[in-house]
Amino acid sequence: MSHKAGFVNIVGNPNVGKSTLMNQLVGERISIATFKAQTTRHRIMGIVNTPEMQIVFSDTPGVLKPNYKLQESMLAFSESALVDADVLLYVTDVVENPEKNMDFLSKVQKMSIPVLLLINKIDELDTTRGKGDAKPAKSPTQLLTDIVDHWHRLLPNAEILPISAKNKFGVDVLLKRIQQLLPDSPPFFDKEQLTDKPARFFVSEIIREKILLYYDKEIPYSVEVAVESFKETEKNIHIRAVIYVERESQKGIIIGHQGVALKKLGIESRRSLERFFGKSIFLETYVKVDKDWRSSQRELTNFGYNPE
Repeated sequence: MSHKAGFVNIVGNPNVGKSTLMNQLVGERISIATFKAQTTRHRIMGIVNTPEMQIVFSDTPGVLKPNYKLQESMLAFSESALVDADVLLYVTDVVENPEKNMDFLSKVQKMSIPVLLLINKIDELDTTRGKGDAKPAKSPTQLLTDIVDHWHRLLPNAEILPISAKNKFGVDVLLKRIQQLLPDSPPFFDKEQLTDKPARFFVSEIIREKILLYYDKEIPYSVEVAVESFKETEKNIHIRAVIYVERESQKGIIIGHQGVALKKLGIESRRSLERFFGKSIFLETYVKVDKDWRSSQRELTNFGYNPE
């Protein structure tokens, strides 16, 4: 029996549901998925294995016009996903402007590999009225048809699939279609492997997710998390993590009055880490100031923001 294997890369603009889709496809919580844009900063692989196939999914940062070096690295991760894919998943949703980031879209238009355009969040389609009382309301089906027609004009060679990643609608159909498109190939990774990232990476991502959830304004986007120590035994894991911010004022916000905010962050992070690793977690968190780390190539390299 032949074996299929290939790289399926997920790209699209921020906040269209790429990470939620990735987690549904892989069946594990690999990528951070929150309601805030620019959540994913790295290219994260999630591997699906069966006896007959291996699908290597890649979640990538949302495509944006970079304003500083961190965002330049994020865009480079997204553009690298166009180079080594066997199948490309371009994710949009029912509300975003299709012409957003046409520079990136023009690169997708020129691709010769199979492109599956996924219109996500179709559960959010609702009846809307046109301008003026004389125009009748459009049904969700009519609205979706309009969106599909528009995307057909933009990406005529793409295959369009409506989905709801949050509700798992269309995900099984998508997975079957991907299987059909995969080339015959031996596996690229060990069949027991779930991701290409080490355990420390997921520690920093889980802590960063909690910061995205519990802090407002610029704080989540000015933060990076580094794991200084990860010591695992049969029953537990002892972790020491440092939260880097750009300014002293941000450090004060992360810690909070009498350390209350940092304590809450630590408790919630520990609970998620225990679910993720299936072990008791001892977590120490510290906050340090690293001025302008987002604009320092040396610091970004240290934090792993160098696309290969």
